[in-house]
Amino acid sequence: MRLLQYNHDREFSLTQFSDNIPRYAILSHTWGPEEVTFKDMVEGNGTSKTGFDKIRFCGEQARRDGLQYFWVDTCCIDKSNSTELTEAINSMFCWYRNAARCYVYLSDVSISACNTNDKSNPLYWQLMFQKSRWFTRGWTLQELIAPTSVEFFSKEGGLFGNKTSLEGYICEITGIPTKALQGGSLSHFSVIERMSWSEKRETTRKEDIAYSLLGIFDINMPLIYGEGKEKALRRLREEIDKASKGIRREDFSVSFSLSNVSNTEHFVAREEELTEIHTKLSGDGSRRTVVLHGLGGMGKTQLAVAYAKRYKDSYSAIFWLNIKDEDSLKQSFARIARQILREHPSAPWLSKVDMKNLDEVIDAVKAWQGLPYNTRWLMIYDNYDNPRLASNTDPTAVDITKFLPEIYQGSVLVTTRSSEVEIGHLIQVTKLVDIRDCLRILLNTSRREGLMDNVDATKLAKKLDGLPLALVTAGAYLKQAAISFADYLRLYEKSWAKLQKTSPVLSSYEDRTLYSTWNISFEYVERRNVLSAQLLRLWAYLDNQDIWFELLQHSGPEDPDWIRELMEDELSFHEAMRVLSDHGLVEVDRPSQELLESQGYSIHGCVHSWTIHVLNREWDYNLARLAIRFVGSHVPGEQATRPWLIRRRLLQHVARCSSIIVDGLVIDDDMAWICHNLGDFYFYQENSAEAEQMYRRALQVKEKVLGIEHISTLDTVNKLGNAYATQGKLVLAEQMFERALQGKEKILHAEHASILDTVNNLGNLFTQQGKFALAEQMYERALRGSEKVLGIEHTSTLSTVNNLGSFYIGQGKLALAEQMYVRALRGREKALGAEHTLTLSTVCNLGNLYVDQGKLTLAEQMYQQALRGYEKELGAEHKLTLDTVNNLGLLFKDQGKLVLAEQMFERALQGKEKVLGTEHISTLDTVNNLGNLYADQDKLAKAEQMYERALRGKEKALGAEHTSTLSIVNNLGLLFSRQNKLALAEQMYDRALRGNEKVLGVDHTSMLATVSNLGNLYVDQGKFALAEQMYERALRGYEKALGADNIMTYIPALNTLSGLGSLFQHQANFAKATTIYSKALAGYNKVVGPDHPTSNRLREIIQVLESMTETDALKE
Repeated sequence: MRLLQYNHDREFSLTQFSDNIPRYAILSHTWGPEEVTFKDMVEGNGTSKTGFDKIRFCGEQARRDGLQYFWVDTCCIDKSNSTELTEAINSMFCWYRNAARCYVYLSDVSISACNTNDKSNPLYWQLMFQKSRWFTRGWTLQELIAPTSVEFFSKEGGLFGNKTSLEGYICEITGIPTKALQGGSLSHFSVIERMSWSEKRETTRKEDIAYSLLGIFDINMPLIYGEGKEKALRRLREEIDKASKGIRREDFSVSFSLSNVSNTEHFVAREEELTEIHTKLSGDGSRRTVVLHGLGGMGKTQLAVAYAKRYKDSYSAIFWLNIKDEDSLKQSFARIARQILREHPSAPWLSKVDMKNLDEVIDAVKAWQGLPYNTRWLMIYDNYDNPRLASNTDPTAVDITKFLPEIYQGSVLVTTRSSEVEIGHLIQVTKLVDIRDCLRILLNTSRREGLMDNVDATKLAKKLDGLPLALVTAGAYLKQAAISFADYLRLYEKSWAKLQKTSPVLSSYEDRTLYSTWNISFEYVERRNVLSAQLLRLWAYLDNQDIWFELLQHSGPEDPDWIRELMEDELSFHEAMRVLSDHGLVEVDRPSQELLESQGYSIHGCVHSWTIHVLNREWDYNLARLAIRFVGSHVPGEQATRPWLIRRRLLQHVARCSSIIVDGLVIDDDMAWICHNLGDFYFYQENSAEAEQMYRRALQVKEKVLGIEHISTLDTVNKLGNAYATQGKLVLAEQMFERALQGKEKILHAEHASILDTVNNLGNLFTQQGKFALAEQMYERALRGSEKVLGIEHTSTLSTVNNLGSFYIGQGKLALAEQMYVRALRGREKALGAEHTLTLSTVCNLGNLYVDQGKLTLAEQMYQQALRGYEKELGAEHKLTLDTVNNLGLLFKDQGKLVLAEQMFERALQGKEKVLGTEHISTLDTVNNLGNLYADQDKLAKAEQMYERALRGKEKALGAEHTSTLSIVNNLGLLFSRQNKLALAEQMYDRALRGNEKVLGVDHTSMLATVSNLGNLYVDQGKFALAEQMYERALRGYEKALGADNIMTYIPALNTLSGLGSLFQHQANFAKATTIYSKALAGYNKVVGPDHPTSNRLREIIQVLESMTETDALKE
């Protein structure tokens, strides 16, 4: 070995050593363009080269560490001598391993660009250290692993740390396990794993990618530069194979075979689990055990097969045992004995054993596995589903410990449904979460092309929810049946049991089918805890997600004994759930959102289908009634503490129970109050159609049982009125409210809270209908009554105050509206707190008011305050949060901040599509808003797409004549007008006008806006007489609805005035145009202020018109 010596004169000289090599330092680096060679050092010519700097650094650092000698590969090897080069490369791993210090010189990491004292600085670690070229080179792999002491330096010579202090970062960058970095024997790591360490590394000469691994595998071979990378790697693998078949390992090697095991041809996903298994089973030969547990059908066996196939080269022998019962296990041991004897006829213990005596066979196999040096076998115990445990009294249960080798060596892998098998490292095998993995399973088993982009295939994969057995079953059926994915999904939902019974036998799952696989687990559960079994039966009548203690805490004396015993206390409930969880049937929920009550449990969707179609073959009306009563009893009222948290959890259970009721699978006679509660739930969720359905069922029963004038009946009538009103069924809503009011006035005193609630609802309805005088009378009556009976600060009183604020906005009485909102806000803050959702709704209303007043900065403050509150209380994806985001989009649009507006609308739309669905009314409102924005941005084609989508959705959800539908028709008219498609625009306006006249009446303010738009269209068409008729009609209507004074503060009326001024301007009647424009300007100044863009625009027009009028006068 040739070393550099640091002399007293600070010069370097080369010294040759054959033996008695002194302690030395060694340099690790990446080669650059001007490296100092052996010839340069001999001739003394290297000091002027750039590469000499790192030689000097290494020598000086070695001297500081008390070392006189050091080694640098560039100049300590004579590379012109092929013999010396071959010897050096074959010895290099040892040279690095024997070095007292290894200095890593990072030439591309500068100390001036980072603070070495601030190790938490992500800029330093991520951009400088992690991206260093040193981590990508082939030769530096052994230079990192071999030395005991490795220190990292910047190009200026500053110390960053050592291999120990930087271990976490190095592991993350390289993927090398800590044990390898810490000096653990590399033989403990499989060939595949060690090869993987160099996969992303590169070398200048292609063959060096193989030669740089010689030390990693502790082998030697000659160098043949020019042979190419593939040949070099092939020779490397041959040498590795020769080395691995040494006498000790060869004595115990058994050919790999899984001929007796069913396996899938194309295994999909599970990379994390495979890596974790391998990591936990890797070691120094002492016993390592991994237990794969999870729901039946989750693919535990196939995962074990995939592991065995992938890592077969890491083991001398792999044996597979079926441990579903003791007889099967003993037969597996007999098969293993024969397998060993075929290749090792004289194997100790086994060669003389009586193969008919299975107990002797088992002892002999275990003894053979315990022989010295026989440490690299893997035993896979599959289907350990009936384990001998303290909690399992089944006499047929198997005790696996009796069948494990007694000597503490080798590797063991167990598959089981029970989470209580704790004999090693537990890995829970859960459902596949990547939909693409699910689609690949369907693709592989069905053999159908184009599946990855098939919408119906995706729907089916989502329905099967990542359960491999269900996916394979579906694929096998689709392979043999001429039906579509949509047809299979329909059959799955309608005829589950028959579909599963007629599905093909799966070779990869032995005798297990989706129909029968969970019967095994259920039998164990039923023997262990009857309450757990009954709870699972009840679950069929609820949704599969999120069952929690408080949900079922509504049992009464008339309920079955088992449910009262189950819900006696939390311990009984959780014990029953724990038994189900132990057998993989139930999982503890890990909620990502805040919970108000205890944590819940869920079952897989496919298991839920099994509970419906197999566990409950005959419909159990009593269990159905019990489930519906629990859900109906748990619906929170509006006065409950943070009711939205409970409603969020109840949503799917309510849907399940509603479908049972609608399908007539439970008797209605005693379900009136439950239907009423479910109606409340849907109404608060803004699903008025479902609310109507539930209220009507409740009403039918109450009228039959209690009578038409009972107060409970009238309460449901009142609620049904609300459901009608929100759907635009205004005539039906008025009938319900009038009936409820008349009935309550007969029974209760005039100022009863229940009467005032209906009066308030009538105020809301009359506002919708444009009957403003009647609406104001209702609100005033409700307010006076509430203040008298409940007090001025009661929340019901404040709700009426808030409604009055909205009413005054509609009339253009913005000052009065502000007074109402401010009063409601102060009262709600005091009574409910600043972050209560009702308080935040008033904050939003104030924001809306400030927008109408042109106080856009104040409006933004209100919206941002509401958004922060909603995000904190409800989360970023709640509808109220998204509505506020939508409002911010509208505000930014008004402010001309169109990019910000688009961001808000996109966020609101994506959130609503995810939470509410693509066809929900609120989603479509945001789609419409995006259409308006695109129109303002002159993206007219995109605007039309949005309007068309919103229109189709609302026609489907609300009907062609709903006012919300007609508002989009009106928007399309405006768009067609801008596109100069005047005939189409006229059709839209006519449709909107006729529809609004029919639904709202000829004088309703919403209808008058369309009349005004028709005026604008007629101006564009040059039909000035018709235009003037439209404008005059609209103004008369506004004056009649709002009063002559109020139209001067009502923006739609001011827009009509502005349109009339434009008409006179087109007719060259400048004096009259100036008068109308001036009147409109006075109104805008009052409402939005003189500095608003609309006010400024009108002022400029008036100035031009006045100058033109003066010019005309001079001409005359």
